[in-house]
Amino acid sequence: MKNIIIIAMLLLVGMSQSVAKPGYKIHLKLPDVKDSIVFLAHYYGKALPTIYKRDSARFDKNGNAELATTDSNFVGGIYIMLLSDNKTYFEFLLNSGDEMTISAEVKKLPEGLKFKNSPENERFQEYVAFLRKFQAGQSAIQKEYNEAKTSEDTIAVRKKAKATSKDLTNYRAEYAKKYPNTLLATIFNAIQVPQVPEGDHFLPDGVTKDSTFAYHYYKAHFWDGFNFRDDRLIYTPVYDSKLDEYINKMVVPSPDSVEHEADMLLKKTKGTKDMFKYTLWWLTRNEESSKVMGMDEAFVYIIENYYMKGDAFWLTNEELKQYLDRAQKIAPNVIGNVAPEIKLPNIETRKEESMTAIKSKYTLIVFYSPSCGHCQHEMPSLDSLYKTVLKKKGVKVYTVATEGEETAIKDFIKKYNMGDWTNTWDNEHSGDWRGKFDVYSTPTIYLLDEKKIIKGKRMDHSNIGKLIDVIENKAKEKS
Repeated sequence: MKNIIIIAMLLLVGMSQSVAKPGYKIHLKLPDVKDSIVFLAHYYGKALPTIYKRDSARFDKNGNAELATTDSNFVGGIYIMLLSDNKTYFEFLLNSGDEMTISAEVKKLPEGLKFKNSPENERFQEYVAFLRKFQAGQSAIQKEYNEAKTSEDTIAVRKKAKATSKDLTNYRAEYAKKYPNTLLATIFNAIQVPQVPEGDHFLPDGVTKDSTFAYHYYKAHFWDGFNFRDDRLIYTPVYDSKLDEYINKMVVPSPDSVEHEADMLLKKTKGTKDMFKYTLWWLTRNEESSKVMGMDEAFVYIIENYYMKGDAFWLTNEELKQYLDRAQKIAPNVIGNVAPEIKLPNIETRKEESMTAIKSKYTLIVFYSPSCGHCQHEMPSLDSLYKTVLKKKGVKVYTVATEGEETAIKDFIKKYNMGDWTNTWDNEHSGDWRGKFDVYSTPTIYLLDEKKIIKGKRMDHSNIGKLIDVIENKAKEKS
């Protein structure tokens, strides 16, 4: 029994020694760098030049420096050693628990790196060397393409380019197969591009060619190799560009489609720390700043379904309140909702004018300021559009002067031929129209239908008529 206990204790000791400590320990040997600072930096979703400094150390007179931490929250990824000139740097792979020695001559960087106790970084350097050779080959092929004189020459060069591009794809695929679950394999899997099957593809009838097959196949397989459960991928320059390509180039630009895809991505990352945080942050920022009309509905959706349910765990109460306040301002005026009422005095008659009382097929609400340069540029074009197109389509215009003295407003109305419109002002600053319609700049223009349902927002003269045409064409198709 005593011998069994001793053996068990020895096994436990061996196991404890084999389990890597969290964090990292890196010894640098750069003999030609002395008495200066070196920074350990990392990516966070984005590519260069967006990096973040995590750690630093000072080289001694022999060019030695050491960076170390036992932080249990440390997450590996592609890290960067950045010298004090903020120009000289090299990339390497770093995992939690790594202990390694890195040596090099600065004048040869980024080549000539040597790693001790890090086989994966040795393989990473082999890949970097392969990539340099591959890029040189691509440059040569591009030169051949530019110098091609006949269509036969061009076709030949394209075939050559296609064949060599497969070399890179095969390199990554073979590496991932040989070294599964390693950081570099995870990165290779994440950046793989779906290969659309060649040849003709048909609709279910077996006769009609499917012209959208390539798009649907590419989209369906876009995330095949991406590990949404691995936070290390956030510390590489991979995720941000993939999100941008997928959401902004492959998803139909409508709130319903974006909300569906957002739910899918957030479900896949739920339970991770950095991956979920970055995904929710990116989607929020992307929809809030979108130039696509009506996409603020998706922003409100994300706030209501994630922020209000406590999923934005990294925000302070004050920061969270700002998001909630922003969504609260937008929610009443998203496209598809009935527009809030506005009741303001007419600038000429002083009689209170109700926006909802206007009887017309369409109502255009225009918030402007007589001192606004953009308004002065927009109004002549809007007046011309109204007289030639909009009036015939049953459009009436209700304007709100957001600021200005009475004389300045009247002069503006006269100068820009706005006499046919219902022109109001808030001389006592008592209306709540600014919050209801989220008016933070001028001009701000909304298009409503005959039921005062918001059909368009933040428009200008160039797209109002087009939107009305779309609405009417859809109505014809439906009928």
